[in-house]
Amino acid sequence: MRQFKYETHAHTAEVSRCASISGKDIARFYKAKGYTGLIITDHFFNGNTLVPSNLSWEERVEWFCSGFENAYTEGEKIGLHVFFGWEYTYKGTDFLTYGLDKSWLLDHPDLLSLSLTDYCDLVHRDGGFIIHAHPFRQADYINMIRLLPHKVDAVEVINVFNTDFENKQAEEYANNYDLYKIAGSDNHHGRIKKYSGIQFNKCVKDMYSLVWEIKYGEYSMFTEQE
Repeated sequence: MRQFKYETHAHTAEVSRCASISGKDIARFYKAKGYTGLIITDHFFNGNTLVPSNLSWEERVEWFCSGFENAYTEGEKIGLHVFFGWEYTYKGTDFLTYGLDKSWLLDHPDLLSLSLTDYCDLVHRDGGFIIHAHPFRQADYINMIRLLPHKVDAVEVINVFNTDFENKQAEEYANNYDLYKIAGSDNHHGRIKKYSGIQFNKCVKDMYSLVWEIKYGEYSMFTEQE
């Protein structure tokens, strides 16, 4: 049976300081690899972002959404489903946020003043879905490992830039708290050594349906070499 592959964690050079591939080009890249969909999760304003902090909130949101919008526009042309998300950061601890949109960001100019738990509660109140990205990653910019099992919906248990040990710890964490499991490439550049994502036995055409399938349907995780 055909499997429809989706990248769950990708960045664009328009927004994420650590990325080198544009929204348009990353859409074309994943289309060429045979993927059905791509989720753009650029670093939010409290992460490694290119968006200047001295702009108005509306200007910051417009800039922030530009990478996704460029990827989405190209996806419409070439037949790739491109969905919107972001990577929210608290002192080096990262959370992918799905299911909310540009209008929601514009309506919440106080986001950066919220505590982490209040942010999670607000996202859930408004129907969002939170994934703890690479929770056991050890890096210079991460001063401690923080776990919030009752504030997240899922755990990124495979991240191709993590060690096997870090990924196994993430999977054990998800198992212990009965959290959904996600795999992603954390792709900032296009071509990398390995890729990871989730796949379905049908085409999922929007973010609402993708989250529904994760929660109630059938999907599997995959990893593949370049």
